[in-house]
Amino acid sequence: MTQVTIDLILRDGTTTAIDEARLRKAILEKHVGSILNVKEHAYTVEQWHQVLTAIQNVATKESRLKVPVLYGIDAIHGANYIAGSTLFPHNIGMAATRNPGLVSQAAKITALETRASGIAWNFDPVLDVGRQPLWPRFEETFGEDVHLVTTLGVAAIQGYEQDGPGQDHTVASCMKHYLGYSVPGSGKDRTPSYIPGQTLREIFLPPFKAAVEAGVSTVMINSGEVNGVPVHGSKYYLTELLRGELGFEGVAVSDWEDVIRLHTRHRVADSPKEAVRLAVEAGLDMSMVPTDYSFYDLLVELVKEGTITEERIDTSVRRILLLKKRVGLFQNAFPKPELRAQLHKPEYDQVSYQAALESITLLKNEKQVLPLSKGTKVLVAGPGANSLPALHGSWSYIWQGTDASRYPDKAKTVVAALAAKAGKGNVVSGSVADYKAAANYDVARLKRDARQAQAIVLVLGENAYAESPGVIDDLTLEADQLALARAAKETGKPVILVLLEGRPRIVSAIEPLVDAVVLAYRPSTFGAPAIAEVLYGEYNPSGVLPFTYPRHAGDIVLYDHKGTERIREDVPNTYGDAGFNPQWTFGSGLSYTTFSLSELRTDKATFGAGDRLQVSVKVRNTGTRAGKKAIDLFSHDQYASVTPSARRLRAFTKVELQPGQEQEVRFEIGAKDLAFVNEQGQWVTEPGAFDLMIGDLKVTVNYQEQGKASLK
Repeated sequence: MTQVTIDLILRDGTTTAIDEARLRKAILEKHVGSILNVKEHAYTVEQWHQVLTAIQNVATKESRLKVPVLYGIDAIHGANYIAGSTLFPHNIGMAATRNPGLVSQAAKITALETRASGIAWNFDPVLDVGRQPLWPRFEETFGEDVHLVTTLGVAAIQGYEQDGPGQDHTVASCMKHYLGYSVPGSGKDRTPSYIPGQTLREIFLPPFKAAVEAGVSTVMINSGEVNGVPVHGSKYYLTELLRGELGFEGVAVSDWEDVIRLHTRHRVADSPKEAVRLAVEAGLDMSMVPTDYSFYDLLVELVKEGTITEERIDTSVRRILLLKKRVGLFQNAFPKPELRAQLHKPEYDQVSYQAALESITLLKNEKQVLPLSKGTKVLVAGPGANSLPALHGSWSYIWQGTDASRYPDKAKTVVAALAAKAGKGNVVSGSVADYKAAANYDVARLKRDARQAQAIVLVLGENAYAESPGVIDDLTLEADQLALARAAKETGKPVILVLLEGRPRIVSAIEPLVDAVVLAYRPSTFGAPAIAEVLYGEYNPSGVLPFTYPRHAGDIVLYDHKGTERIREDVPNTYGDAGFNPQWTFGSGLSYTTFSLSELRTDKATFGAGDRLQVSVKVRNTGTRAGKKAIDLFSHDQYASVTPSARRLRAFTKVELQPGQEQEVRFEIGAKDLAFVNEQGQWVTEPGAFDLMIGDLKVTVNYQEQGKASLK
């Protein structure tokens, strides 16, 4: 039940050299069941095999019961702790693709490479619904919509586990962070969330329910607290809800150091021993301690004194042993040298490249300044222009992703990618790799260099960060970056703003000054070439926003806001829309072609509980080039016992059309798909009228319970 970090078994001053005495203490004396992490940076596959072989030699040959150790890793957007591996766009960009197939493919590749290293357990996917854009883990989410997160989360789990986690091409997945982690009131990582029960069940619980139904193997617990209750110490969350209601049977592991924090931080336990008792009695199976053996020592004391029963311990141990059996460790605990052939394949690069291309979201394109012609000479400026970390974000060869020396040669900066695409003679840039360097914010130089160029590509946003080091107090883009945009405007040249960021940084002060806005999120290994293809028109952008992009830092209103958010009573009983005024709405995304939507229809005007409603719409490419179009189906409950949302995403797909081509898109939904959680905490679909919406089109249908007239 004890999981420790690799540092505890390494020689001092080394990153991979095992200290045999420390290893034997961990396994033979403290009976550690799991080890995790790397020290400092990604390892080569040879280093992984050496480390894991040394661990399993002791565990399977010297321990009393010969039980192998289960190694865990954070392979968050690819096998990011294997040197040279291909990384994929972070989840926030994957959600912009509206392509579950790409999410599943990326997970399959991540599983292949992770298993090739000898590791069978991956702490992914993140199923937190991203509704607090200040939160520094926002880039790890699939966005703000529960249906989007649920659909893509299940696709990831199916990619990781496929036909069972015990195969050479699969890993055990881990749904995280259960529950309510992503909406801290302060926006700071690991700080309290305040979530009404109705919202908890309707927005934050469904992705985990679907993950359990999809067969997810493990769960990692929210480091924070919900409504004053630390999740690690809550029997309601960990046993009654997770296991009793959702039916989860796998292993529940803590996050980093979170059991002891019931005492040191949350202060619901008056001693470290009480913290261990609370967590275990709540339902935790494994403690990511991770830098000492306090959990083991205190748990043994609690059992010996009779405070915790052996039967309770047996329950968790049984789950852990079953997991080790399911991933194949009892059959073969050692890395397989032949699996090295699963690493670094060109087809992995193609999937990453395609994901980056489909994620890029064109938000503004005044006077069709994009695409650029190949002969256009551009100035590429801004702190992100020559930065690999800004393209990749967190969990990229090191935890923070900030060490550019760790990136493989195939990863290119935006400057390098544009030079490769348009020719070095057509690219001018004074930007340097150090994100904070004064040269990246030199307004005078920007104006001088602009004299040589016909257009300015301004790459702004955020440097890489992960978790708490990424905490900020204000979503507004930094003043020195805003100053660059103003200076670029003053040159009189067209300005194309490219945003490399893990969360929506406020750009309302400069958006009117730029001619085009390209949001690239964290596109990773092939992000820069993908950006170049979009800017020069070799790829027609098709990404759409997976979140509502706020216009003001203090005005965070989500797409599925209540209608009452729109009220502005400047004059009594006079209403306006000032309450919902984002920079760009959820689902926004332009193309270099145009599309028309028509003939939104349903196969019936009235439906009941047992009916499946067929919804169709015609989509036509009315432009001059091929393109892909994301189709989002929304619903609006006209009247309900709980204030209805303005709109809710119920289904989505993506189509590719040639110029002039038309296709009918079909969706199927039922009464349960239109349900909400009522005041009593129950899922209900109430009789009455529902608007179904795609784009600007709307059709109204009526739900009627059998034998009952409409109550609305």
